[in-house]
Amino acid sequence: MSTAWLNIIGIGEDGIDGLSQEARALISAAEIIIGGDRHHKLADAPNATRIKWPSPFDAMIDTIKSYKGKSVVVLVTGDPLWYSVGARIGRAIPVAEISYHPQLSAFQWAAARLGWSLADVETLTVHGRAAEQIVPYFAPDVRLLILTKDKTSPETVAELLVDRGYGASKMTVLAALGGPNEARFEGVAESWKHDVPDFHTLAVECVAGAGAQILPRTGLPDDAFVHDGKMTKRAVRALALSKLAPTRGALLWDIGCGCGSIAIEWMRGAPEAQAIGLEPREDRRAMAQQNAAQLGTPKLKLVDGQVPHSLGGLPAPDAVFIGGGLSMETVAVSIDALKPHGRLVAHAVTLESEAVLLEVFAKHGGELQRISVESVIDVGSFHGWKPSMSVTQWSWSKDL
Repeated sequence: MSTAWLNIIGIGEDGIDGLSQEARALISAAEIIIGGDRHHKLADAPNATRIKWPSPFDAMIDTIKSYKGKSVVVLVTGDPLWYSVGARIGRAIPVAEISYHPQLSAFQWAAARLGWSLADVETLTVHGRAAEQIVPYFAPDVRLLILTKDKTSPETVAELLVDRGYGASKMTVLAALGGPNEARFEGVAESWKHDVPDFHTLAVECVAGAGAQILPRTGLPDDAFVHDGKMTKRAVRALALSKLAPTRGALLWDIGCGCGSIAIEWMRGAPEAQAIGLEPREDRRAMAQQNAAQLGTPKLKLVDGQVPHSLGGLPAPDAVFIGGGLSMETVAVSIDALKPHGRLVAHAVTLESEAVLLEVFAKHGGELQRISVESVIDVGSFHGWKPSMSVTQWSWSKDL
């Protein structure tokens, strides 16, 4: 027997007429209906008490909980679990107490209008999020469907495209999809001028121009970063990331993050991956912040602090990279903080720091490697190999 008392119903621009018979009946019988202004206009239920989304939104969870025992409907746009408030409510209220009633999502409507296969499209959002987070998805011939914040979003996205060499990209705004006021606006990023409605979905067909930024998700070239020369170089960084193994939503501690190269590639490596970078030097934190914005990871959190004491109070990580501040104490705190199956990678370039890694390897096991990289340089009219400083890498995984 269902214990659900809360119904979260997706509604589109066609209003009540577009809903299933079950959803219409739930709205008709509701004592409390919660939603935004446009949702209330779309759903006629004269006998219900209507509640608008509060500001700040966090207050809504307690408000919803207070109505338990009544017939409660929450109205959202389209699919309640696709970049929607339904997922957030589901993290605060037991899922067994919720019944979801999806409607066609904005992504489905947009794909249908454009003739795009959703399986071949990146579905993104800049609603309530920094627009720069979509940058890692820019690549030649890639198609993007983007949920927007308001009428300013297309111009913001156009600027990001132009700045990275994708000014010729085709942009299409699809407004009020599925309703009587549906509208379409088309143009290219470098000359985008349309005044569009606040409520719309943005479609982008990426076209790379001369000098376009074409970057892998991980394994970025060193010159993609602003740095002062003290950074984990590309080849070594790639080996570290392969052992740190970024996954969706996972958190990395990047200790001694410098210009942020490891943390940024971690965040680019998996959807919603998070990172906290600890760096005591202000100038390097500034570089890391600049790199994060340019390379599409604006949610990188930077902390001014010394290890190991600055690690106290941080949320438990799924992975830890130690590129600076290496000590037995820092390793011990990191190991204790790691979640089950967590990964730890530490690098050393000096004999003193290498001695620490030899000690932790003897104590904890894991894998110890020395990495040497040589690059071609000019030697007069000829060429030769120039070695970089060798890096000793210790990697370790935590059991349950």
